[in-house]
Amino acid sequence: MNRFTTHFHGCGFVGIATFLACMFFTIGNISGIGAGMNLIFGINWKLGAVIIMAAVIFCYFSKNVYNKIEKGIMVALCAMTIAFLVVLVMSGGPDTRETARGLIQWKFPAGSLPVIIGFIGSSASLTTGIYGTYLGNEKKWKKQDLFNGVMMTDAAAHIFGVVVISIAIILVGAIVMNPTGATINAPADLAAMLIPVLGNAAPFVMGIALLSAAFSAILGNTARGVVLFSAGVNQPTALDGKNIKIGSMIVLAIGTAICFSYGKSPVQLIYLSNVATGVATPVAGLFITRMIWRKDINRGIKEPRALQICMTISYIFYLFVTIYALAGAVPKFIHSMAAYSKQKYLVIIRIHL
Repeated sequence: MNRFTTHFHGCGFVGIATFLACMFFTIGNISGIGAGMNLIFGINWKLGAVIIMAAVIFCYFSKNVYNKIEKGIMVALCAMTIAFLVVLVMSGGPDTRETARGLIQWKFPAGSLPVIIGFIGSSASLTTGIYGTYLGNEKKWKKQDLFNGVMMTDAAAHIFGVVVISIAIILVGAIVMNPTGATINAPADLAAMLIPVLGNAAPFVMGIALLSAAFSAILGNTARGVVLFSAGVNQPTALDGKNIKIGSMIVLAIGTAICFSYGKSPVQLIYLSNVATGVATPVAGLFITRMIWRKDINRGIKEPRALQICMTISYIFYLFVTIYALAGAVPKFIHSMAAYSKQKYLVIIRIHL
């Protein structure tokens, strides 16, 4: 096997793995859109998802796709951030002493590792980092932009945004939701936890947060998966390309079909899909970690030794957590789906009898 064939197989393997991760994430985003629409307007979550999906399809099949996606994501992220900040302000804000203690006294409650994987998979996704290299082409970046501050400014702005949103989400969960000890089984459960803080505005605020998060994610994530798959099999990756638009439509159609056939709450499907996005990290992370140590990649610039070391340590840690978490979560998920299928089958038999 020559070097080109090995390289192609490696690219194809990563492309398929990252595509599957994005596919799972799209399923969760469709559910999130439906849950948000249900909270805001009180309509069936499936109908709400269909309405917003029409807007997503319009963005994908219009001209200057990247500009529309970027603006749509920016508006949605701002709305989501404001919604969570409103909850924080109305709740009186975090206890600074307890917050500081939580930063230095780490612990993993029983059964929390799959949740951690899901959170990392959605807020610190490796697929997003890989996709950024293709977005550089969409933005017409050149090599000098790596040194003149353009890329640094763009990256800093995105990192700042993710950090602010993540902190807001974590604090809302710690202050408002965690003390109740309640299990979230439906969108209404999320809003109910905020009623003591926001009153009748709770469903509206939480609905905006969910809808904004899912809408921004689905705009970027669906095309991202198709772009990464196309790159892995050596096909065009431009967002305005016909293959990307058609591929995105297929992914949305399959994701919608899976969502609508799921018999439980959309909130549970969001959780499951976020956990499933972790499949890309062990695969893509390995190749990124190997690549960042290569001499030819860093030729002409000073090797980022601190970044190389931190990346390696982070990958090993995340790989261990992922394997440990999925070893327990996957059997439970399979058992749950098997029990649900058996129940559905028995219902069908009773109907026929």
